[in-house]
Amino acid sequence: MTSPPLDDRSRHLRRLAISAIKSAGIHFGATMSLIEILRVLYDDILRIDPKRPDDPDRDRCILSKGHGVLALYAILADKGFFPTSEIATFCAVDSRLPGHPEHGLLPGIEASTGALGHGLSIGLGMALAARIQKRPSRVFVVMGDGETNEGSVWEAAMSAAKHGLDNLVAIIDYNKLQSYGPVEQVQPLEPLADKWRAFGFAVAQADGHDPADLKRVLGALPVAAGQPSLVIAHTVKGKGLSLAEGVADWHHKRKLTEAETAAIIAELGGM
Repeated sequence: MTSPPLDDRSRHLRRLAISAIKSAGIHFGATMSLIEILRVLYDDILRIDPKRPDDPDRDRCILSKGHGVLALYAILADKGFFPTSEIATFCAVDSRLPGHPEHGLLPGIEASTGALGHGLSIGLGMALAARIQKRPSRVFVVMGDGETNEGSVWEAAMSAAKHGLDNLVAIIDYNKLQSYGPVEQVQPLEPLADKWRAFGFAVAQADGHDPADLKRVLGALPVAAGQPSLVIAHTVKGKGLSLAEGVADWHHKRKLTEAETAAIIAELGGM
């Protein structure tokens, strides 16, 4: 994968995410591999309005890999769902920004997630409800690659295919690392695209750090009429932070040294 260099917008969103460093440690790797996926969804694809976050006809985006929530907080704040200054309260006792998304605390959070494997089932229900109610809403569910080890993901996939939910889009942040090592060693997923096709999904693939490629793929959905879509977004864990890129230890890294913090801030062009 030969992703283009990060542009100003991608660096800006990463700076918003790491503005929480002083209040709490984060899942650095999981957050940084998500930025471009969420950026393109919220900039170019989703039919949403921050002034009407409960519009019944809106599109929904569920971050099933809830440990990457700072990427979602960054884009929601940037879009005006809540003040960007509030990101600095991440994980504080009285904060609206806990370490995993919680529905009802902030506008724009569509589901409480973090117990991995639940998001696709929730999205399936939303997509089916939209069809029954004859609403134009589409539902996007962003999952981690390690998350697809969960059996509940495949139960939801079978049901989505049965109902032919072409208003449902699953996106896998395929950074090839999970909490304690390479996906290939923990639980190999390949042939990933063929597995999802066997479960009745129409499959597309994209460079998960190339906004133009993501826009090309996500802008052409559904992949096939009458089928749910699966987009495999090839990413790098920790993308944009040289210290963290492709390093499994940064999945759970909770504290940074002063030197690490300074290096990250400098690499992203300051705070």
